[in-house]
Amino acid sequence: MRSFWSDPYLWIHLAGLATVPIWLELCLLGLAVGDPVLPVWLELFLIGIAGIVPTLWMQWQRPFNIFSLLAVALKPERLTEAQRQLLTLFTVPRNRFLAIAVSIVLAIVLQKLYFIAPIAASITPFTFAGRFGGLVVVAIAFLGANLFTQVPVAVLSVLLTSESTFAATLPFATDQISQRFTAIGLPVNQILPAIVAEPPFSSVTTPAGSSPTGFQIPVAANEPIMPSAVTASLNANDLDDVWGSEDTTENSLAPSEVSSREPSDAADLAQPGEKPDLTVVEVNTAAVTPEAVIEDKASAAAGSELEPSSDTEADWLNIPAIDDPAAADP
Repeated sequence: MRSFWSDPYLWIHLAGLATVPIWLELCLLGLAVGDPVLPVWLELFLIGIAGIVPTLWMQWQRPFNIFSLLAVALKPERLTEAQRQLLTLFTVPRNRFLAIAVSIVLAIVLQKLYFIAPIAASITPFTFAGRFGGLVVVAIAFLGANLFTQVPVAVLSVLLTSESTFAATLPFATDQISQRFTAIGLPVNQILPAIVAEPPFSSVTTPAGSSPTGFQIPVAANEPIMPSAVTASLNANDLDDVWGSEDTTENSLAPSEVSSREPSDAADLAQPGEKPDLTVVEVNTAAVTPEAVIEDKASAAAGSELEPSSDTEADWLNIPAIDDPAAADP
């Protein structure tokens, strides 16, 4: 965003462009009053003279001073250097040619409204004024349409100025502002409150116990706050927590128990305090031979002979219970 875009007076006058449809509607309602008394070209000429010429002359000779609102205007000595630079941009020849172009466009619009005005004859509220009264309403409304179009177009032209061009523009002389610009209203020292520009973005160091978004992070009273530089670094000794400390369970056993134990896994193969290398652990598996399979089947068959061969209820009832005293031999 350009630096001079922060001036509120530019945007206030640019917003005046939104009132142009209202002024044109008043022109339509005024033209709808009665029947033409004068020739068409004469009525259009009179309306054009009353609405176009004053605004066009102002933009050519004494451009409108945008640092004025309604019935008040800022005193020239109260303008800042940047505001006086903006006034200089309103006097460039480009704005004069834009004023001519806007006048031609509005004249064409007035002609179109003149020929479609009869469609609003039944809704116009100016019937009591007669034809001449309606023409007066049209002249005033067309003057407002020109004023609220010429000034916003000039403001838009200034807003499109590049930053380098604005920086090279000389401020307008304070003692010549009243003679070179049109200011309507009573001179005052201030109209709008001053706008303080925000400082440029800078890196902010986040204090301990707070987040970058501004929300406080709750911290226990007895919990020490570690510096970010210490917590960000990774200590190689912290990896010992994965395998446990040096005081392992094997060190706490008696010497006889330790000597009787055999290294059965990868952890026992390592020395105390040393991490085992899982990549070199050899897994010994016994080879499975046909003789071993035959022996397993034979043992399974021998065990099955001890079980009862019948699954009927009568066979089970004939077997005396070992735990029953009555069934035991004397």
